[in-house]
Amino acid sequence: MSFQSEIVAWYHKNKRDLPWRGTTDPYVIWLSEIILQQTRVEQGLPYFLRFLENFPNVEAFANATEEKVLKLWQGLGYYSRGRNMLYTAKHIMAHFNGRFPTVYQDLIKLKGVGAYTAAAIASFSSNEKKAVVDGNVYRVLARYFGIKEPINTSTGQKMFALLAQELITDQQSSLYNQAIMEFGALHCKPKLPKCGECPLRLSCEAFKNDQVETLPLKLKKLKIKKRWFNYFVGITDSHILTRQRKPGDIWQHLYDFPLIEMEAEHTETNVAFLERVAEIFGKGAHIRHLESKKHLLTHQIIYVNFFAIDNYIINFNQSAEVKSVKIKAFKQLPHPKIIGDFIEKHID
Repeated sequence: MSFQSEIVAWYHKNKRDLPWRGTTDPYVIWLSEIILQQTRVEQGLPYFLRFLENFPNVEAFANATEEKVLKLWQGLGYYSRGRNMLYTAKHIMAHFNGRFPTVYQDLIKLKGVGAYTAAAIASFSSNEKKAVVDGNVYRVLARYFGIKEPINTSTGQKMFALLAQELITDQQSSLYNQAIMEFGALHCKPKLPKCGECPLRLSCEAFKNDQVETLPLKLKKLKIKKRWFNYFVGITDSHILTRQRKPGDIWQHLYDFPLIEMEAEHTETNVAFLERVAEIFGKGAHIRHLESKKHLLTHQIIYVNFFAIDNYIINFNQSAEVKSVKIKAFKQLPHPKIIGDFIEKHID
């Protein structure tokens, strides 16, 4: 059997029963693909079901508010995906008469849709012969064919894209694309791949040359930035202080608490830190440390301290950023996950 035939045969026996499989509706496929970007299926599945329940078609999505979209998205990370989805839904209503495109050349122009997502939607919805190349596909191809070109270089990406497209030429693209991605996700895994029971092991270059653990190769380019966030939880008469994060930074347009960001860790006894507190909340303000958290993002590590603040004075006419809202209304707003977790734990 050929490489492709073995992959498809394995898929028929081992594929997961997922709600977006078996449909050719490009809108539903788009929902699943965007939600599953940088996200495990187990984590993304409940989000997919919630989005489909709230927005059963592209028109319903286009009519949503950004706050509702971000609230449904809360906890999933990479919030720009949710904003891009709303923009795309409105764009499709305006420029495609509400009909979600199925052709790769139309899909690739949509906001938030890259080469992989466009190929996935095109192949799954209309069987267009476009090969998908995601992390799972990179891994399977690198190991089976023994490719040592790093997958995060332009040369490597072109090489893998050409190979993937060549392999799909005489295949039913929808079936084969699903099969190779599933094979990488469940069988040819990053850690502890099932080589001992693999139908491809006798012809797999990585298995034959003991390179399974080293392929695919990836250049280390990521530089991690460290940040220190100090949040202030001010509650008075069933109202709470909040602010909406601005564009140009993480969690834009989500709601958190008043914040002092420092260049290093500071405590409630540090003079420079207390001066910043007095400057914003008044000299009579009293703070009390509640808890500390470390929040990991792809490019950042955020060290978070939460403080209760009492006896604060804020001129809301001058402070356009900080608002005082009812706690019940605050809970309905979209928050970063670390804020949502704090609310659930500490605020009744």
